[in-house]
Amino acid sequence: MSSTWMTTRAWLLMLPLLVIMLAVIGWPMVDTVRLSFTDAKLIGSGGAFVGFDNYLKMLSNNNFQRALYATTWFAVVSVTAEMVIGVLAALLLNQRFYGRTVLRALLILPWALPTVVNATLWRLIYNPEYGALNAALTQVGLLDSYRSWLGEPGTAMTALIIADCWKNFPLVALIALAALQAVPRDITSASLVDGAGPFARFRFVILPYLAGPLMVALVLRTIEAFKVFDIIWVMTRGGPANSTRTLSILVYQEAFSFQRAGSGASLALVVTLIVTVLAIGYGMLVRRTAGSAA
Repeated sequence: MSSTWMTTRAWLLMLPLLVIMLAVIGWPMVDTVRLSFTDAKLIGSGGAFVGFDNYLKMLSNNNFQRALYATTWFAVVSVTAEMVIGVLAALLLNQRFYGRTVLRALLILPWALPTVVNATLWRLIYNPEYGALNAALTQVGLLDSYRSWLGEPGTAMTALIIADCWKNFPLVALIALAALQAVPRDITSASLVDGAGPFARFRFVILPYLAGPLMVALVLRTIEAFKVFDIIWVMTRGGPANSTRTLSILVYQEAFSFQRAGSGASLALVVTLIVTVLAIGYGMLVRRTAGSAA
């Protein structure tokens, strides 16, 4: 059987999937691009053509700049914390001790919880009237009175980052733990015989095996954190005083709350472009890391 026929048959087999993807992804994307150049409302006529006015207004809008800063801050801090905590948890769970299997199983629970459930759980913990965090800090003498952690601009974003880290660091830990299984025992044993300390063993023996998998985890978590919506919407809805309003929250408010479909479409495309650039950049880093490892 010729290779040409094999290739043709492969494309024919993929044709139904390609048609579905074109209908589900392609057409909505084209329509979003069209809407972004109009002043269309969510309810009503299709809107008049306005060119790049939506993009120019958006880029000069203070709300967009604040949302971009909040999104970047949330992504950088949460992903950094998740990577550090995840690697430390993986190193701990890679050691031999009693109950390790149980802890490995429990590690999956936060990540397995639906995001809405996780957000509701942390809202209860942060509750200003009966929250567990206020009760614990008051009992140990660190607080004189209960605080509204999600109601103060100075603490709301930090509270969200903690909740997001608790849910997502297990993903990093599981990826790192799987990579640690590939580290040869004889190499670690030899490093111990040579007198290498814990930091030297991690830097020169373990880290080269973790670099590739951790880069994949970094790509996944950065993209997810940059387009975060659900956990913030459930916990703060972008407040207080828009201090936790990210780009995805701003897109939702523009398109659905304010019913400005054209402006919302332009915002959505900008967010898509930023995420695409991040994905391409990280993809290049992954290939470079894999190439140097080979």
